[in-house]
Amino acid sequence: MRLTGRWTISNNHIAFIYENQLFHPNGEEVYRVLDNEADSFIADIPCRKLRDEFSNVHFSKIGSPIKCQLDSENDEIMLLLYVMRKGKKIVIDMIEGEIIDQCIHGDEWFYVSGSIQELAEIFRKAGVKSCGRLTCAQYIEIIKNQDSFEKGTVINNVKISLLNKPVDIYAELPRKLNAKLYTYQKTGYFWMRYMLEENGGCILGDEMGLGKTLQVITLMLDYKNKGNTPMLVVAPVSLLQNWKRECEKFAPDLRCCVHHGAHRTGRFNEFDNYDVVIISYSIAVNDASILNMVEWKLVVLDEAQNIKNPDSERTKFVKKIPRRRSIAVTGTPFENHVSDIWSLVDFVIPGLFGTQEEYARTITDDLDGADKIEPMLSPIMIRRMVKDVATDLPDKIVIPQPLVMSSAEGMRYETFRENARASSQKGNINLGVLQKLRMFCTHPAICEEDCRDYYTASVKYQRFCEILEEVCSLGEKVIVFTSYQKMFEIIGKDVSTRYDIPVWKINGSTPVGERQSIVDSFNEFQGSALLVLNPRAAGTGLNITSANHVIHYNLEWNPALEDQASARAYRRGQQKTVFVYRLYYEDTVEQIVNERIERKREMASAAVVGTDGMVENRADIIAALNISPIKEENDG
Repeated sequence: MRLTGRWTISNNHIAFIYENQLFHPNGEEVYRVLDNEADSFIADIPCRKLRDEFSNVHFSKIGSPIKCQLDSENDEIMLLLYVMRKGKKIVIDMIEGEIIDQCIHGDEWFYVSGSIQELAEIFRKAGVKSCGRLTCAQYIEIIKNQDSFEKGTVINNVKISLLNKPVDIYAELPRKLNAKLYTYQKTGYFWMRYMLEENGGCILGDEMGLGKTLQVITLMLDYKNKGNTPMLVVAPVSLLQNWKRECEKFAPDLRCCVHHGAHRTGRFNEFDNYDVVIISYSIAVNDASILNMVEWKLVVLDEAQNIKNPDSERTKFVKKIPRRRSIAVTGTPFENHVSDIWSLVDFVIPGLFGTQEEYARTITDDLDGADKIEPMLSPIMIRRMVKDVATDLPDKIVIPQPLVMSSAEGMRYETFRENARASSQKGNINLGVLQKLRMFCTHPAICEEDCRDYYTASVKYQRFCEILEEVCSLGEKVIVFTSYQKMFEIIGKDVSTRYDIPVWKINGSTPVGERQSIVDSFNEFQGSALLVLNPRAAGTGLNITSANHVIHYNLEWNPALEDQASARAYRRGQQKTVFVYRLYYEDTVEQIVNERIERKREMASAAVVGTDGMVENRADIIAALNISPIKEENDG
């Protein structure tokens, strides 16, 4: 007996069944069967005529335009295709990536019009096979191409706040984590873990001071526990040692090494001995050949705005590093232009925003462009502001900034150290013998008149400028404390032109009667500004609560002096969380100063630490004379 086919309704469209196989004709094919009154949809396969099968259905020749609706549902992004027909929302079917452009609803059949082909092409590129749940990457592919559809085709109801947090913050943190995370930090960790599995990359864009490094270290410890090593951290040279120290403090199980300096390894297989390898952006260029011989399980870019220029050498080399997962860490994802974000996204999820040229054609460098980029960027970036998470924060956040001298600085420092040792061998054992060392650590230009470029001459000054740039991007104010008149001159001369912000100064030569008026001018100024203070001349008695960033550019032997200076901003009337940055060089006299301060604070003694060469100073002086930055580089 000859087999026959039959017409049926499948979901919201007309389909054809033959030998238990379901076929989905498009609107044109349905019309062909109707107009030619063919017996069958498939040649030589008999069946009842379509009009006879659906005798009570009106086959309309008036279509309705397709709509693509994006929604948030249970912290997931959902896709729905529909048309509005006689005031009702009618769902349109999509099967294996094919949009069915004909629909039956009640006693009416009609065709679907509008941007069907454009939608189908975007769905094909994004790998969308059916309506329902979308990945972040699929969502972004639709959003970034919405201008190619007929106006009103895409309805984006996705809530940005829900995009960032598809996580369970009450799940288990990695074992052997030596830290207590704030709630927002737990959210950041679980969100990054989710995003790396979902899309392979993400941007951690929290405002400065919210502990981005700790969140990443928590993630790296999770990766280590699961055997996903080695991992690579790329950071400014001024932060290499800070990353190593933070890893050792919060995740002692992570085997870390700083791959930097003249004596770094030239063999890629030695990286297998470590869980985390920490390098600078310049090393990413110089050692590309060995870095590219490793498949890194995770690559983290700290201060990732360093690759905002897609044409720079560092950007090109960093993006070539082989990796399974990518994280860009930056407190300033936007610096000057909306275009800055393309390169960051192209690192974390290559190709997501298309080519640089495609991005430039669709995203204008203005407010409209910023509005358009937000729904595309939000799914892959988590960014919390201090004001939004202040309930989880202490009133004051102290941020140590241990730094490592450049090779050139280290060599010059050694000359001064040897001179100081020679002086001490003549019986001159007092803190004064270390003065030249402390001055050089503040800035080489204080000791050497031939310094022409303040920025390149000092790693510490570079880090100071990086902090200042980020604070300025927030429109906030900074107080910087330094003991040396020459440093006042350097900052006053360089900062006002580098960042186009006003700089006020108070030191020992400032008349006492003028000091409050200077503070008043600083407090009343609208916008970013810098106030440079001597901790002894201006460390007490002044109320400077308009600033919530305090930088101790050179540390003082006396912790009470430092605390009093910080209290200029951290006092009643301060409305914002205060961030205190403490800059110091490791393996120099400044490390000894820092260790002494920490030791005295741990003692919880009310006594003021002496600076007059008493017996208690002797061990610190000897330690300072024997510690060398050159030794640290050789060890690296």
